[in-house]
Amino acid sequence: MIMACGSLFYAANTKRYLYLLRRGARYANTWGLVGGTVEKGETVITALRREITEELGLLPAINKYIPIETFTSPDNQFQFETFVCVVPEEFMPILNHEHCGFAWINGADGKQLKLHPGLWQTLNFDCIQKKLSTIAAIF
Repeated sequence: MIMACGSLFYAANTKRYLYLLRRGARYANTWGLVGGTVEKGETVITALRREITEELGLLPAINKYIPIETFTSPDNQFQFETFVCVVPEEFMPILNHEHCGFAWINGADGKQLKLHPGLWQTLNFDCIQKKLSTIAAIF
């Protein structure tokens, strides 16, 4: 099974979420998350921290890693763990070749953006929106 992980970032000071504009052949010009494949010998959190550093050019101070969904493909060959990383404040990413833009936006549903299909599906579950509302109420 291929394991992967990704994260939305939630800035406690502004209550906004970070979205990244994808570049490349797959789902180019859609907005998504930091994320990627868990490599052999890595834990999901270790992989997430590596992907954050690679894609954002830094590892911001993260107050909390909150798991919000585990997606498993119908054939059980792919699993994606989605997190929310709560950071104290917005930061300026230094994007790598995988992304060509970023935006901190209000609202966790991303309705004003053309989202990556997997992220769109995740954010359209009522239970995920309830989790995100709870996170916003706590932080």
